[in-house]
This record gives sequence, C-alpha cells and structure tokens, in this order.
Amino acid sequence: MTEREICVLPAGELEPFLERYRHDTAIPEAMDASSFIREVLQRAAAFVPSEAGSVLLDQPFERAADPANPALYFIATFGPSAEGLLGASIPAHEGVVGHVYKTGESHLLVDPHHDPFFYARFDETHEFRTRSLLAVPIRIENSVCGVIEMVNRRDGWPFDEHDKALLEIFAAYTSVSIQNLLDARRAGEAARSDDLTGLANDRLFHRRLAQDLEHADAAGGRVALLFMDLDNFKEVNDTHGHLAGSQVLKEVGYLLRRVVRLPGATLARYGGDEFVIILPGFDLTTADRVAEEIRRTIREQSFLRGRFSWAAGAVEFRGPLTCSIGVAVYPEHVPREGSSDHRRNQLLRASDRAMYAAKAAGKDRVVLADAVSAVSE
Repeated sequence: MTEREICVLPAGELEPFLERYRHDTAIPEAMDASSFIREVLQRAAAFVPSEAGSVLLDQPFERAADPANPALYFIATFGPSAEGLLGASIPAHEGVVGHVYKTGESHLLVDPHHDPFFYARFDETHEFRTRSLLAVPIRIENSVCGVIEMVNRRDGWPFDEHDKALLEIFAAYTSVSIQNLLDARRAGEAARSDDLTGLANDRLFHRRLAQDLEHADAAGGRVALLFMDLDNFKEVNDTHGHLAGSQVLKEVGYLLRRVVRLPGATLARYGGDEFVIILPGFDLTTADRVAEEIRRTIREQSFLRGRFSWAAGAVEFRGPLTCSIGVAVYPEHVPREGSSDHRRNQLLRASDRAMYAAKAAGKDRVVLADAVSAVSE
C-alpha cells in the first residue's frame, strides 16, 4: 500500500479532532498529525490486509457540548469511495462502528445479513459490498475517542479472531502514540502557555493584542477585548482547598477553548481567576454575543465532577459557578492615537472597568464599556 492510496484530512482540519482534555494535566493541545494518521492506517492495513479501511474520531468539543449525541468523523480512509468519505460523519449510535465506540469492545463481523449491528446504508449508497468487517476502539487514557475499521480481507476470507487480536494490539499502540504526541506538543508550547489551563500566558496575550491592534489600524478594522473574572472563586478555595480551585481553573480553561472556537481569537489566563479573550474584527454586538455565551455556559457547567487524586472521595461542589465579563472594542472605546502600548493598555483598562461594573451590578452578567465612564487618559 502506498501513501497516495490513503486519504487523510489536511493538518488544519485534523486539529479539532486531536484537541484532547488530559485529566491529569488538563492541557488540551492540538497537533499537526496528518503524517501520523496516514501511518496509522498504513500500518493497520499491513497488520490486517484489507480492501478498505478508515480511522474515525469524535470531536472532543462537540462531545463535551452534547455527550448524548456525538458524531464520528472519517479522518483517514482508503479503498473505494475513500475521497468521498473523508471528512464525512456518522452518528455514534449507528452501525458496527457506533457499537464499538459506545461499548469500547471490538467487533468482528463475518456475516452482515445476520449481524444485529450491521448498517447497510453505506453499501447501498456507495455501491460497495461488505463481506466481513473488523472494528476496534481507539482510547485516550480510559476514554474511547474513535475507531479503526477494516473491511473485507484482501484474500477473500472473512476476518477471524487472530486478525482481531492483531488490530487490538495495534490500536493500543496507536492510543499510546497519540498520548505521547500530545505530551510532546505540550512541552513545545510551554513557553507560550499558562501551565495550569493551557491557554495563552500573559506574555503571549500582550504580544497578540499589540499585533491585532496594528492589523486593525492598517485595515481600518476593530478589535474586541473581553475581560472575565470568576465570581466568588475564593469560596471554592476556602471550602474545598486550593487543589480544587486549581482544578476548577483548568476546567474553565478547557470550557473556554470549547466555546470560543473562532478564527484568530486569543484565549489567555490573565492571572488568578481572571481570563481575557481577544476577538479581532468583532464589533460590540457580536462581542457581547460571545461574552453572553461564555457567561451562560459557565453558569450551566458542572465543575469538579468525578474523582481526583487529591481528594479522598467525590468532591461535593455546590455550584453554580458564575462569572462577570467586561467588553470593550477598539476603536469605539479607545481612539486610534498614541503609542501601541498606550492603546493596548487603555483597551485592557476599559474592559477591566466594565468587568468591575458587572461585579458591582450583582455579578453573573456582561457589561459593555459604554455603560461605564470612558477611558480618557
């Protein structure tokens, strides 16, 4: 099998499937993995020679948003209709692949007509005949995130238990390799990322804001800045301890990555329980809409679920956790004059003041910079 026989999504399109929440580190990292995924499918086909095969993964942010109805996406394929399948999705409750994803158990199909999980629509729509099929789960830590599927053994015989054992061994290797690559990417990003949340750190935030303001000046555009502070966060530390507080901050960072999936946006931890979000090109109305979605999602999120190494048992977190957000937009609230540092600091101050106005108004709300005194320094 040659590389050109395998179709793989481009690196940029692969990244959303490979941003994974590592429970121990809480660092979701994207990686450019086109060559790695291609190699996965090549080696799987070498282990179990087949007429067709696919790697399917869920999108972690989609799954977090709607865990009851995830979809599985074809991120790499070979065989008939490979190009047509690439990037397509199927509901995670359909067919053999859905069964494997839901149960975490491998499945060997030797007679499609008598297999309760076989879904015939693929054969009907792609003029393909499935004679036998083998599907095994891919895991990140203990969670199933996808499936490797091989269809029709090349020699014409049905797949057998030996083939299943080989593919399971390979899938386990694939899972470990993905985790290692995630950790390697994390190490490479450490200089630009906040250690706790994986968001941009303070240094990268200020550099990005300066660049976005310069681009806005050159194009006559806008830059929106959201300043967010968690409400009553001290109570989390006082009630459950600082390790619980750190875990909440990790989860908030992951939640922001899930909610704010916008081209060019910068998400950063500003310090303590404060977060800042740069939205290049956004006006006050659209920035307000994003801020409201963040506020609503944080209020509805259940934090500190599950068990943690620092707690003897389940953590009884009594939420909800809420946030206050201030929104300012350049050049509506900061004129196009003065030095780059001056404009950057003034925009940050305008959004910060709006955030404190939200606190003073009762918390758990978004306040626009128009509602507070204008920055005039």
